[in-house]
Amino acid sequence: MLFSQALIPTLREVPADAEVISHQLMLRAGMIRKLAAGIYFYLPLAQRVFQKLKTIIREEMNRIGGQELTLPGVQPAELWQESGRWNLYGKELLRFQDRNERHFCLGPTHEEVITDLIRREVKSYRQLPLLLYQIQTKFRDEIRPRFGLMRAREFLMKDAYSFDRDESGAEESYHKMYEAYSRIFERCGLEFKAVEADTGTIGGSFSHEFMVLADSGEDTIVYCPACGYAANQEKAEIKPPENIRQDEKPQPREKVFTPGKRTVEEVTTFLGIPPDKLIKTLIFSTDKGPIAALVRGDHELNEIKLKNYLGCNELSLADDSLVETITHAPRGFAGPVGLNIPIYADNILREAVNMVAGGNEKDVHLKNVTAPRDYQVIEYGDFRQAQANDPCARCGKPLKIRKGIEVGHIFKLGTKYSEALQATFLDQAGKEKPIIMGCYGIGVGRTVAAAIEQHHDKDGIIFPFPLAPYQVLILPVNINDAKIRATAFKIYNELNKSGIEVLLDDRDERPGIKFKDADLIGIPLRVTIGQRTLEEGKVELRFRHSQKVELLEIENITGYLNNHLSQVFLR
Repeated sequence: MLFSQALIPTLREVPADAEVISHQLMLRAGMIRKLAAGIYFYLPLAQRVFQKLKTIIREEMNRIGGQELTLPGVQPAELWQESGRWNLYGKELLRFQDRNERHFCLGPTHEEVITDLIRREVKSYRQLPLLLYQIQTKFRDEIRPRFGLMRAREFLMKDAYSFDRDESGAEESYHKMYEAYSRIFERCGLEFKAVEADTGTIGGSFSHEFMVLADSGEDTIVYCPACGYAANQEKAEIKPPENIRQDEKPQPREKVFTPGKRTVEEVTTFLGIPPDKLIKTLIFSTDKGPIAALVRGDHELNEIKLKNYLGCNELSLADDSLVETITHAPRGFAGPVGLNIPIYADNILREAVNMVAGGNEKDVHLKNVTAPRDYQVIEYGDFRQAQANDPCARCGKPLKIRKGIEVGHIFKLGTKYSEALQATFLDQAGKEKPIIMGCYGIGVGRTVAAAIEQHHDKDGIIFPFPLAPYQVLILPVNINDAKIRATAFKIYNELNKSGIEVLLDDRDERPGIKFKDADLIGIPLRVTIGQRTLEEGKVELRFRHSQKVELLEIENITGYLNNHLSQVFLR
C-alpha cells in the first residue's frame, strides 16, 4: 500500500476528550474516529489490525472444533423474558419497538438467541457436543462510555457457546476454551493472566477473565506468586485468619462525643486510634430486606462477595432516610450495638475486642465494643476486598496486586438458559435432559486497545508483529530524488512479491513528519532510504520495539526481512 493513497489521517495533537493512551494513540494514528458517544468508525489501519486478531481467533476456535455462524443482532423481547433477563439486565439493554409495536432489543450478548436455535435443531445426544461461535457487532447502552474502545457502546466481539450432554463434557469444553484463549493471547504477543471472576449478569457457576496486564487497567488483579492462584478483586478470596483470639481483655463499653466526625479518617484522628481499631457499619437494602455489614476501618467491603453470599438479586447501600430509620442517627454514626436487623461481619472481626463503632446516635461513637458481648453476628465470612500481602486462600502466602484490562471472559453456564428456554435432548435411554452450556467472549476492539496500552512509548504505538497492520514501512527520506524513489519502489515491489505486508511512505512531506508518523502508527520494521546510505549501497533497518538500527546491503534486504519474519512467526 502507498501512504499517499491510504486513508491514514494522523494527528499531531492529543485529542482533548481522549483519557487513556490507547484512545489517544488510536485517534492520533488515524485508526478510529468518533461518530457519537461510544460509537466509532474503524478506519483502514484499525481494520487491518482487527483482521489479524480475527484470523488468530478463528484459527484457534476451529482448532478445537468450533463452527462459525452468524446470529441476528436484533432480538425479540420474548426470548429475554423467557430467560428472565428482560428486566434484570437493566438500561444497558437498548430496547425498541417495530412498526407493529413488538418489543425488541439490540443484542449485547447472544445466550438467549443461540439457545433458541439449539432447542429447535438439537434433539438427540448424538448431536452433542457442539461448539458454535461468531464474530459480530454488539451494542450495550453504557451509562458512561469512555476510554475509546475500552468501554464503547457499539463494539466487535467474538462470542462462542458450547453444548454438552453432561457435566464432564461441559468441563472438557471449558478446559478446551481456556487453553484456546491462552493460545490466542500468547499469539498476539500479550502479557496476560487468567483469573477467577464473578459471573455477573451472564450467570452460571464459574468463570475466568483473561486480563492483559497494564498499569492503566481499570481492573485489579489479585494473584499469588507462590501457588499461581489469581482472581479479580471482585472474586479474590482471603484465607480466614488463624489464632485470632486476642490476649487483650474486653473493657467496659464507653460512649464518646464525636461532633461531626463521620469518616474513618475523621473518627480515628479525633480519637487517636489506628483504622484497624474501628468497625465500619454499612447498611444495605436488599430484596430480602435491610442488612448490616461490618468490616474493619482499614478494609473495604466487597459488595459482590456479600451479594453472592446472601444469594440476593439486589443489594445497594441504603439511602439516608433508611439509615436514619434503622439506626436513629444520620449516616456516619451507624454501629452494630442495638441494631435489630441481620448483621454480617468480615472474618477478621470474629474475635476483635475493644473496637470503636458508631453509637447509633448523632455525634456519638462507642469505645471498647466487643462481640458477642455487645452485638450478635448472623454470619462471619470473607466479605472484604483483598489487599496486597493478605494471605492467599489456597496456600496462605502473601498476595500481590496488579492492574489489568479484561479482554476475554469464559463462563460455565450449566443449565441456566437451557432450563429456562427448555433446550433439551434425549439421552441414550430415551430420557429428556437439559443441555449443559458454556459461553465464551473476547472483545476484539478491547484486545487491540489493551495491546496498545501494553505496547507503546512516548512516540506512539509499538505493535507486536502478529497484530501490526503492516510488517514493514519503507521510508524514502526524499521521494523526489530519482535514485531514492527508484530504490524505494524496487524494495517495495520485491517485498510485496515475497508476501511481506508493506507500506511505502511516498508522500512529498518533510522527513521529520514522516519519521513521526512512522513511530506513531507502530509498524514493527522501518526501512529508511537516504542519500548518504544509498551512496554506500545500503539502507537503514530500524526495529520499532528495541530501536535497534542496522545497515543492510540493498540486495540483501528482502532475504533478511523474509528470514526475520519467518523466525518471528515460526513459519
